[in-house]
Amino acid sequence: MIEAAKIWNEPNNKSHWDPELDPDWSLYAAMTRAACDAIKGENPALPCVLGGMSPIDTGFVANLKAKGVLDKVDVVAVHGFPLDWNHWQIQEWPAKVAEIRTAADGKPVWVTEVGVSTFGAEEVQEFGLRRSAELLIGQAPRIHWYSLFDLPRAWPATTRHKEAEGSSYYRHFYMGLVREDGTPKLAYRHFPEFTPHLGICQWFHFEDHRLDDAVRHLRTLGVRHLRTGLSWADSYRPNADAWFDRMMSALDEFDVTVTFCFTPEHMGPGRHHTSPPHRHEDFAEFCARMIRRYCPG
Repeated sequence: MIEAAKIWNEPNNKSHWDPELDPDWSLYAAMTRAACDAIKGENPALPCVLGGMSPIDTGFVANLKAKGVLDKVDVVAVHGFPLDWNHWQIQEWPAKVAEIRTAADGKPVWVTEVGVSTFGAEEVQEFGLRRSAELLIGQAPRIHWYSLFDLPRAWPATTRHKEAEGSSYYRHFYMGLVREDGTPKLAYRHFPEFTPHLGICQWFHFEDHRLDDAVRHLRTLGVRHLRTGLSWADSYRPNADAWFDRMMSALDEFDVTVTFCFTPEHMGPGRHHTSPPHRHEDFAEFCARMIRRYCPG
């Protein structure tokens, strides 16, 4: 079942929201307010989650608070990868959560992505899983490990600059507990020690061939909470609703935080998924339609 609706993914990260088109996040703020109103109009009890910020930034929270966004959301989400991308150390996790909770006037803070790549060694992920669990369980009501599967090498990672990012780009392909060939990594065997406190974040591509395997692994690992996405851009593909129906039906046994994001090419000025939409009402209607379909009040 859907337990929460999340508005966008890493809106303060230029790989997911274009800062040239929305330098002060005014467009994102208006879109988020409209989306929350639309979601609550369909299901008033469903929590709305502010898209997981990356980097973790109290200034970003203050900006959106001033724009009225915190009045609309129920939860603030953060993403952190201190062993791969962030400029802080793993033991700082509790302080990072606490500072955002304070900046957000005490609203719950969810960690909707935390993970460690096996780019250098699987043992690093093994350590990172244990240490992240020790530091975060009890600090955040929801913790979603990113991710279940490695990203297939034939697929592009969702960044704006691709291979120009160097090793930072290639780390995206090694974040899973399961290799591309379907075999488990070293950290996989330890994950059940931390469920159900630890959930999983797993994005599914359109008509993703890994869906049934994902459900099998989630059951094996004892996962209760899952975060995934319903892509606004994908909703314009042929047979989109059939794929969404299949995915949401397969995941129905889990408590799902569903993320709404990715602007269709024809709906934004940048002709890219990071572009703010021309009309935030169009995004809000997509969110409302998905809640009517999968989680009506």
